Amino acid sequence: MNRIPAMVERLRARSEGALVPFLVLGDPDAETSLRLVDRLVESGADMLELGFPFSDPPADGPVIQAADHRALATGMTPPGAFDLLAEIQRRHGIPVGLLVYYNLVLQFGVEAFYARCAETGVDGVLVADLPLEESADAVAAAQAAGVAPVFIGSSLSSNDRLAALAEVAEGYLYAVARIGVTGSEQGLDGQLAAEFARYRRAVPLPVIAGFGISNPEHVRQVLAAGADGAICGSALVRHIAANLGDVDAMLRETGGLVASLKAATLP
Repeated sequence: MNRIPAMVERLRARSEGALVPFLVLGDPDAETSLRLVDRLVESGADMLELGFPFSDPPADGPVIQAADHRALATGMTPPGAFDLLAEIQRRHGIPVGLLVYYNLVLQFGVEAFYARCAETGVDGVLVADLPLEESADAVAAAQAAGVAPVFIGSSLSSNDRLAALAEVAEGYLYAVARIGVTGSEQGLDGQLAAEFARYRRAVPLPVIAGFGISNPEHVRQVLAAGADGAICGSALVRHIAANLGDVDAMLRETGGLVASLKAATLP
């Protein structure tokens, strides 16, 4: 059984939601990236969502774009990111989802990419710019490697589209809590409860919400609306950017935010 649904079921039994922090692998450098992961796990992360740095990430706002550029400037590459993933699994054995862009998968080789994901303990991969209609090769490679192909559901997804996603999606459904790019500057969408209920009727997978989640109240809001977990990225990455000259402060602030977010998932 994929570790992500198993993790969600375990937390559900305790009336608890999943807290999923996001970081860009290699930001601000490889060594500090690993220290940040250590701190996030120590602070209560139930799962990690990690990004491969990419030069032109269309789903991401300026905060994560800057993180991508910092990681790329230090020489982080997909092989290097996979090495970090292998070390993260060695240290923590925690469920991991990747958020990547399809050019990286193509350049690595589709089958080779998903095979390497399996080798390094990746549970699911969301290719943010790969539409369902063009996903057959990636889905086949993911399934052959035992890696969940993850897809996005949003208020813009028709019922027919959700039904089509249900035919291929595995692991969890990434539920967009606010239409737009990643970032913490705006509030969440209204009508979340109705949207999450619609996703559940169509797609028999855990619902984990992301985009715009930046504080404990946001976490409580998406869980109360019916999500199984919450992903927080830009708010964490802001603490990295604000403390590039002080790693101890960076670790303290990111860990403190994750601890407060995790507390909001508890009954």
